[in-house]
Amino acid sequence: CRRRAAGRAGLGLAVLLPFLMSLFSAQIHYSVLEELDKGSFVGNIAKDLGLEPRELAERGARIVSRGRTQLFALNPISGSLVTVDRIDREELCAQSMPCLVSFNILVENNMKIYGVEIEIIDINDNFPRFRDEEVKVKINENAATGTRLALPFARDADVSVNSLQSYQLSPNIHFSLEEKSGDDGQKYPELVLEKPLDREKVAAHNLLLTALDGGDPILSSTMHIRVMVLDANDNAPLFSLPEYRVSVPENIPVGTRLLMLTATDPDEGINGELTYSFHNEDDKISKTFQLDSKLGEILTLQSLDYEESRFYLMEVIAQDGGALLASAKVLITVQDVNDNVPEVILTSRASSVSEDCPPGTIIALFSVHDGDSGENGEILCSIPRNLPFKLEKSVDNYYHLLTTKALDREEISNYNITVMVIDCGNPPLSTESYIYLNVADINDNPPIFPHTPYSTYILENNPRGISVLSVTAQDPDSGNNAKVTYSLAEDTFQGIPLSSYVSINSNTGVLYALDSFDYEQVKDLQLWVMASDNGDPPLSSNISLRLFVLDQNDNVPEILYPSIPTDGSTGVELAPRSAEPGYLVTKVVAVDRDSGQNAWLSYHLLKASEPGLFQVGLHTGEVRTARALLDRDALKQSLVVAVQDHGQPPLSATVTLTVAIADSIPDVLADLGSLEAPRDSQASDLTLYLVVAVAAVSCVFLAFVIVLLALRLRRWHASRLLQAAGGGLLGAPASASQFVGVDGVRAFLQTYSHEVSLTAGSRESHVIFPQPNYVDTLLSQESCGKSEPLLISEEINVNEELGVVQVRFFFSMLACSFFFFICFLNLFSSAKHGTLDLGSGHGPQGVGVESQMGLLAQCRVSLRFPSLFLCPLHLHPHMHSLKRNKYFF
Repeated sequence: CRRRAAGRAGLGLAVLLPFLMSLFSAQIHYSVLEELDKGSFVGNIAKDLGLEPRELAERGARIVSRGRTQLFALNPISGSLVTVDRIDREELCAQSMPCLVSFNILVENNMKIYGVEIEIIDINDNFPRFRDEEVKVKINENAATGTRLALPFARDADVSVNSLQSYQLSPNIHFSLEEKSGDDGQKYPELVLEKPLDREKVAAHNLLLTALDGGDPILSSTMHIRVMVLDANDNAPLFSLPEYRVSVPENIPVGTRLLMLTATDPDEGINGELTYSFHNEDDKISKTFQLDSKLGEILTLQSLDYEESRFYLMEVIAQDGGALLASAKVLITVQDVNDNVPEVILTSRASSVSEDCPPGTIIALFSVHDGDSGENGEILCSIPRNLPFKLEKSVDNYYHLLTTKALDREEISNYNITVMVIDCGNPPLSTESYIYLNVADINDNPPIFPHTPYSTYILENNPRGISVLSVTAQDPDSGNNAKVTYSLAEDTFQGIPLSSYVSINSNTGVLYALDSFDYEQVKDLQLWVMASDNGDPPLSSNISLRLFVLDQNDNVPEILYPSIPTDGSTGVELAPRSAEPGYLVTKVVAVDRDSGQNAWLSYHLLKASEPGLFQVGLHTGEVRTARALLDRDALKQSLVVAVQDHGQPPLSATVTLTVAIADSIPDVLADLGSLEAPRDSQASDLTLYLVVAVAAVSCVFLAFVIVLLALRLRRWHASRLLQAAGGGLLGAPASASQFVGVDGVRAFLQTYSHEVSLTAGSRESHVIFPQPNYVDTLLSQESCGKSEPLLISEEINVNEELGVVQVRFFFSMLACSFFFFICFLNLFSSAKHGTLDLGSGHGPQGVGVESQMGLLAQCRVSLRFPSLFLCPLHLHPHMHSLKRNKYFF
């Protein structure tokens, strides 16, 4: 009850002493009594910080402390510093003076930190206490006057005047009380023998020891002392040293022997047996060390910690069996070992910072701590040098992490900053802490196209809505700042907005054709594609896009000349009869609206009424005569010319040309009028007579050939018999055979062909000397230059020459007879079908009587030029009609 009353009185006497100790310390100091009620006023922290009370909450002021229970709090209404709960100075500081509690106040908005130091003032709230309520002390009955007996001392948790001040002993004639002060300031009571004892009179003495403090009111406690009088023991134990000192590192293992105490007693027997024990030890000593009562060894019971206690002071007594004892001091000093890793305590940090923040922006506030002392507790703090950040020391062990230059999110979007702290111990210990910082994006980059410029191609006649090209722009920003929207710049082409030709998907950048392009109208388009992001304000960029339309073969060649007359008539081209081969009759002119290969034109003659008479230039379209015009050629020639391009697939157009063979227009009209004369019966009879005559001549000629062949075979057979009878005399002229072998025939055929064309009614003749390859003979070019010997004797006589002539005549007659037979079949076929017209001069295939007579003349000439016996069959243009006749073979 007295203690509680003293506590309440102390509350009324609490005096607050706020003051600033020094401008250099940058700390705020207060003093407060212990045991104050919860919420008691400590100091006006808002005023001392230069702030209004409401600004404490607005600026995010808070208390930060390391590793201890929060004893104080900020009152946001009054701006004062108040207690969180009752404060017990003895629990906080034990016997240390002064008792100081330090912490820091952080202002979040500017990351400023202020140090606060509060002194806890002691009140007399603890009684002096003895460890035991009763102790027994032994003394020899022959102990001399002045003998001192050490007594247990009392402990008072208070300090200064409130701590233990004195002892009082109950009145006794044999003993008195003396106090002795130790090096640590503790008062030790001793019982002094004032008068000799007599065990036979009084075997035990009961005393009362009272311990008093200096508080107001004075608090005290008592202990009962029972002094046991023993029989005489002449010698007391004696330690080898009055004080033992040992220094050990804090990391020694548990159970290590620290030192051994040595005491001696010259007595014998039980009076010489010593027992060691701690004297007046506290609980911390008894839990940390063990004393072997027989050997005097001091061992560790648990690990030592330099940061918890730097030394241990204890008293050891050695007592013999006769109750005599001796005491010695033991001082165990703990050496610091670098066994505590530095730690980083992150007080405040910004999770993200804008990339346009200025240099010097505070990113984080943290503190570092090392539980070791001396060099082992000295800490170095660093971050990697290649980062745009630096450390700046604040108060105590606090550091600010600041930016050193502008950040670029597009280069590095986030940082994982490694804070390394290392102490100066040996070996040094270190730890790493990581501060993650995200760089917030701002819209500082426009969209960028990877290609400049774009160009693409599209075939004409494309389907509507087809995808043409996909453009892509990259924006290195993030979020909405990187979302790109595509559009086309407003423009026109040939007076029409470009938006009617193409469109672009605003999200994907895909370009679509809205219409089907026609190369002949639009060959290319010049576009500007814009890419804009969704930032605020938005940024944009543009790119040039050229769209080329590729040509397709979609236009048929257009014939400009000859043009089709509007009245429905057919145009006529003139060719004079005297035209030489290669004469330019007309020219077909055509164009193609396509381009490139699709517009390359070639000209072909598809159909002609007189094959081989005209030819068309492949690339020029010029219609020229392929040979000289003959009288037998029809007056009116019809040509079909095709014009074709080189596209895929190729397209073509045709035109029909009418060519009139005449020297002038009146001749054309006159010739065309004669062609329309009506047929009469006389022409029909003449045709019949001609057919009969040709047939008769052919039969007579064929019979003559057969007879001649039989005679020739007979002579050849006779010559063979003569050769066999002559015994092989092949060189004799009389027996020389006149047979001409196959090589002779081949030599006979190796002559140049000569053609003489004679027509009935023609006044002129002409001779043609064609090239050797123009003649369809049985010879090869290789054999033309050879001169091989005949199969007969080397000497050629007159009979042999006569045989050669006969052979040549034989083959000539055979060829003519074959030709007449073919003509007969052709004429007979025409007459049978009633299509032979002598009046008009044209047969069913355009072969007139005049032409037939010309053929007969050619055969007659061939009798004089035997090498031409096959030429009429090959060269005459009307042989095509004969070959098509079903009676040809």
